[in-house]
Amino acid sequence: QVQLMESGGGSVQAGGSLRLSCAASGYTYTSCMGWFRQAPGKEREGVAVIATGGGSTYYADSVKGRFTISQDNVKNTLYLQMNSLKPEDTAMYYCAAERPCTVLRALSLLQRPDFGYWGQGTQVTVAS
Repeated sequence: QVQLMESGGGSVQAGGSLRLSCAASGYTYTSCMGWFRQAPGKEREGVAVIATGGGSTYYADSVKGRFTISQDNVKNTLYLQMNSLKPEDTAMYYCAAERPCTVLRALSLLQRPDFGYWGQGTQVTVAS
């Protein structure tokens, strides 16, 4: 059983930065781990995915160049560094995991974030 707990959300001005953290427990090696977000009245949107086995990363076009996903295998923690934030980034952000992980599965999770496990979420609000 995988358990995920997010932290680090908050409110910032446009152009600001936030770093989200996700503490993971359970077996997450060789998983796809990532972040998706959901704004009120909108569908889930895949943000970023990392293959924990090899470290390959994948990003949605909307965040490419601004967000960075990373992992600390010693601390079993996933991060999302978000820079140059925009009001349209406002959403609840969820940490998520899926097994097994392949390149095709990682890319599909960006299009349709139907991960098998996810946390409670952390709110990110970007003011204009």
